[in-house]
Amino acid sequence: MPRTTTPITPATPTKTATAALSVPTAGLLTATPWEELVTSALLGTDRRPLAAASDSGPQSEPGGTPSTMPGEVPGQAGPDGAAAALLNAAALHTVRRRAGLLPAPAAPRPGPAPADPRQPLPGAARSRLERLLADRAAPSGSGGRRGTAPDLTELIPQWLATANLHGYRAPDAALPALLDAARARTDLRPQALAFAGPRGLWLAGLNPEWKFALRGSSGTSLLPDMTDPEAVHRLWEEGLFAERVALLTAVRAHEAGAALALLATTWATERAEDRLMFVDSLRTGLSGADEAFLEEALADRSRNVRATAAELLSALPESALARRMADRALSCVSPGLTGTGPSVAVEAPHECDAAMQRDGVVALPPSGRGERSWWLGQLVESSPLAIWPARFGGREAREIVALPVADGWSEELHAAWCRAAVRQRDPEWARALLGSPSTPPSNGPGTASLAERSKLLIVLPAAERAGWVAEFIAAHGLSEAFQLLGVCPTPWAEPLGRSVVDALDIARDAGSYPWSFSGVMGLAERCLNPAAADRLEVLTTTPDEPADASPGANGYWSEAFQRLVSTLRLRAAMDAELAPAR
Repeated sequence: MPRTTTPITPATPTKTATAALSVPTAGLLTATPWEELVTSALLGTDRRPLAAASDSGPQSEPGGTPSTMPGEVPGQAGPDGAAAALLNAAALHTVRRRAGLLPAPAAPRPGPAPADPRQPLPGAARSRLERLLADRAAPSGSGGRRGTAPDLTELIPQWLATANLHGYRAPDAALPALLDAARARTDLRPQALAFAGPRGLWLAGLNPEWKFALRGSSGTSLLPDMTDPEAVHRLWEEGLFAERVALLTAVRAHEAGAALALLATTWATERAEDRLMFVDSLRTGLSGADEAFLEEALADRSRNVRATAAELLSALPESALARRMADRALSCVSPGLTGTGPSVAVEAPHECDAAMQRDGVVALPPSGRGERSWWLGQLVESSPLAIWPARFGGREAREIVALPVADGWSEELHAAWCRAAVRQRDPEWARALLGSPSTPPSNGPGTASLAERSKLLIVLPAAERAGWVAEFIAAHGLSEAFQLLGVCPTPWAEPLGRSVVDALDIARDAGSYPWSFSGVMGLAERCLNPAAADRLEVLTTTPDEPADASPGANGYWSEAFQRLVSTLRLRAAMDAELAPAR
């Protein structure tokens, strides 16, 4: 290991270094502290002359003519001479500072790196990893992304996911570059740390720049054995905050009740921001056994802790808070009649009393929102969705959301039902609120917000989600589909992949601006099935441009499709290199 050093400053510069400068410059060195040299360098020697030069004043030639101008250094002519003197002085100071470093006492040697029993990478895959990490560290060019070469940086997450799927361990020599990549990109960290394994965590403990890796997870070697209560309590009492969060997550995954008991031992003395993180960790494995603890958290000193506890309780349909919210929501939303048939009548709350606020209802609305609509939305989103079929005469979710809502409350009510469906992970209500993918978003039964629709899609099974988005793209094109594509499982199933490629081809034939679809094209490079490469070869040609097309657009499209095909083939090669030997 490198030895640490302690700076000491010699009383005088070395004779050898000083001899390289003129006598006036050497005198300037001894008279000017390092901080003043830095200031003069930053401001310029014309605005901040070196102290020794300005103190001594202009030097005169025989006959009274000054030999130097203000701001110049004796022995150095003109402003360039002053700058040269500054650099010489800085160089000599640097030599002095480096020469004045003495070794400090050696630190204890670190223990040996733990063993990693996973299988080593095949040779071809190891070479590929080196190229991927080297490309990540290479400086990026200027301008937008063009050319037909794949973007290797964007393939690192998929490579890591596949390597972890097959149970490979990272080569020891690749660990520093791998940790550097994870430090620079937070999206790489889970897969990179899993691939780095116990040796990567051991190495991260020796470099402060890799401290992020020490937060760990339930599977890291930095956490104690979950069956050792003494070690668990010691880390809980003495560990850093990140270590304690990782420990609580690990204990909860091992035994949910033990995690609550551990949290209760220090809950009263934790900081508000720490309590918020701890209570939020209860989302994983949330169950009725957490209700008592969360009910007590409703009286917490921190508003954020209270709000999070209320949100978690409302996700438990059988909880007392969910029943209280249901009673309030049912008093506000009821069946109604219009001239043409049944409808939904809404009478929003007229006040937000103390009991509502204790149950997590925020009294003060955000700017631009009315108080009553704000309170209504919170009550409905926190109520179990199971209460509404009985309230509306046994109707199913799809029938309920199709009912007209009186007095302009439709948008607020449906948006609250959307949030409830996401919170309670209810696929029936998610389907009802999404409606038909061929229906324009502005006319749908739920919300026109694509962000909210993306959240509803996550509730659906993966295959159904991809099928819905494929039909949406076929009906409406790609201009509104980017957020929806981001929640679809990869590689895209064939109906979805074909729908995306067809829509891109249609956009090219229509003379559309290709730059508008660069984000979707980037997603396609990462998410299309690599087996589609041969079928897409036909799209790499450059057809004649329509008269109304953007100048050079077809060339750009051809280039983008060539890059797509080459990226898919590279992904196929990467998968083959990582495939276990048979």
